[in-house]
Amino acid sequence: MTEKKRLSPLMFLPPVIFVALAALFFFGVGRDDRDALPSMLIGKPAPTLAVEPLDGQIFGDAVLRQGEVTLVNFWASWCGPCRDEHPLLAALAGDGVAIYGVNYKDKPANALRFLDQLGNPYEGIAADPAGRTAIEWGVYGVPETFVLDGQGRVVLRHPGPLTQAVIETSLRPAMERAAAAE
Repeated sequence: MTEKKRLSPLMFLPPVIFVALAALFFFGVGRDDRDALPSMLIGKPAPTLAVEPLDGQIFGDAVLRQGEVTLVNFWASWCGPCRDEHPLLAALAGDGVAIYGVNYKDKPANALRFLDQLGNPYEGIAADPAGRTAIEWGVYGVPETFVLDGQGRVVLRHPGPLTQAVIETSLRPAMERAAAAE
């Protein structure tokens, strides 16, 4: 009498998982920009700003929908890369770019000292002491900069510090696209 051996379906599970992971890694490595962090906000209205005043200054949602291309920059005084990008923000502001700053999880006195030392490139500043607004915007760390069109829709999200190369290859083209769409 011969016994017929049955194959358990669980035997096929490890190879199937391996093939699925291999395909995922293969297609992930083949992306155009592996360093880019996608944002679910692109093309959508910017989330509501639930912010607090910083030294009596504050801006709200209406400012971001006033018909001109704007930048929203999340920053903090304790952030080294924020300090590095600050002169570039000042230069953009000097070129007439409307920049609004959201101070992220910072002490107001430290934030104001930072602006006193390095200058204030922002047309408006506000504080996000608990980080709730940053969560709504999808910020995972500071600095992060968003380009908004005149209707307040997100055109670009740039995580990390701005550099001259980023400004020329990403930020300015996004601002031009946003301006042309109006």
